[in-house]
Amino acid sequence: MSDEVSSLPWAAAPAVGGAIGLYAKWTTALDAKIEAALQRLRDASIEHGDGLVQSSSLGVEDMVITDLIARTQLPIAISTLDTGKLHPETLALIPRIKERYGREVEVFKPVADAVIQFVRKEGEEAMYKSIELRKACCGIRKMEPLGRMLKGRSAWITGLRREQSGARGDVAFDEHDGNNRRKISPIADWTWAEVWAYVEKYAVPYNPLHDQFMPSIGCAPCTRAIAVGEDFRAGRWWWEDSTKECGLHAKS
Repeated sequence: MSDEVSSLPWAAAPAVGGAIGLYAKWTTALDAKIEAALQRLRDASIEHGDGLVQSSSLGVEDMVITDLIARTQLPIAISTLDTGKLHPETLALIPRIKERYGREVEVFKPVADAVIQFVRKEGEEAMYKSIELRKACCGIRKMEPLGRMLKGRSAWITGLRREQSGARGDVAFDEHDGNNRRKISPIADWTWAEVWAYVEKYAVPYNPLHDQFMPSIGCAPCTRAIAVGEDFRAGRWWWEDSTKECGLHAKS
C-alpha cells in the first residue's frame, strides 16, 4: 500500500468515528436487499459467464459489490480504470482487494501518447477551462480505457444507486447500456446508510477519503469534500453547472 497521502486543502478533518460512525444504519429491509443483490449477481454470472465484468470505481458501493462477489465465490472478473489522476488512497485499494479476497483486479489505463498530446496542447489543468475540455479529458482518461475493458463483454456491473443524484433516480437493476450490452446495478435500491451498515458488518475495505466527507470520489483534480446539505455528487466538477457525469453512465 502506498504511504503517500493526497493533498486535499479543501477537505475537512476526518469525522469522529469516520463514515461508518456517521452513516451506518442497519435497516429492516437490508437483509432482503443483500439477498436480492446476490441473486442478481448469481443470475448475471450464469447468463453472461466470462462475458461479465465488474467495472469498479473503487468507491464504497463498488467495494461492497466486490465483497458480495468474493464472499459467495462468484466467478466474476473485477476491473478498474487508472486514469493517471487518481488519489493514492484510491489506488491503494487495488492491492488491498488482492490481500483481502485473493482476487486480481485488471487495471486499464489511458493511452500514454494520447494523454501526453492532450496535456501538451491544453495543459495539466484543462478540465477547469471548459466543460468541453473536461469531457475531452474524461474521454481520454476514462471512456477510451472503459471501451477496452468492455470489449468482448456482454454485460458489466456497476455501483450506481438511485439515491446518488437526480440524474440516477431511475437507475434499473438491469438495463441496456446503449452499446449492445447489459448494465447491471445490483444495489441500485440501497441507501447510503445501508451501504455503510454493510461495510461495518463485513469489515469491507474502503477509501479513507470517504471519512473526509467525500462520498463520490473520482480523479484528484475533480473531487473535493462536500459541505452539510450539499448534493451527494456536489464535490465532483464543483466548478461546473452540469449533471456531474463524465460519460461512463450517460443515458443512451
